Amino acid sequence: MTTFAVSTEVDAETARFIGEGLNGYNYQAGGPHNDQDLWVVARDESGAVIGGLKGSSEYSWLFVEWLWVDAAARKRGLGIQLLGKAEEVARQRGCIGVHLDSYTFQAPEFYKRQGYEEFGRIDDYPPGHSRVWLKKRL
Repeated sequence: MTTFAVSTEVDAETARFIGEGLNGYNYQAGGPHNDQDLWVVARDESGAVIGGLKGSSEYSWLFVEWLWVDAAARKRGLGIQLLGKAEEVARQRGCIGVHLDSYTFQAPEFYKRQGYEEFGRIDDYPPGHSRVWLKKRL
């Protein structure tokens, strides 16, 4: 008989076992994913962090998880520069494209101006807004 446990967390051994099972299947079906993290950090003259991008490359695509610019540093092209550096690294890694998601109250129009195209959307996520997925072929 199968039993199910529902919780908000599991022990490290269970998480590792499930992750290794999924990764093993994925390797067989799609080959090695060659994942590699990427951080691009912008600092001002004093060394303070004023922006940053977090991503990872996998299966020949770069996924941008975070792109943030401090409010005082916005409207100066810093976001474009951070994204451009990430795209440059993606090309060096042999990536064929970049993908990301953004809420409509964040920056989907910014990404579209940088050549990204919308390929998915969930409306009312959160209520009154949408979550948008975008991609750009390099």
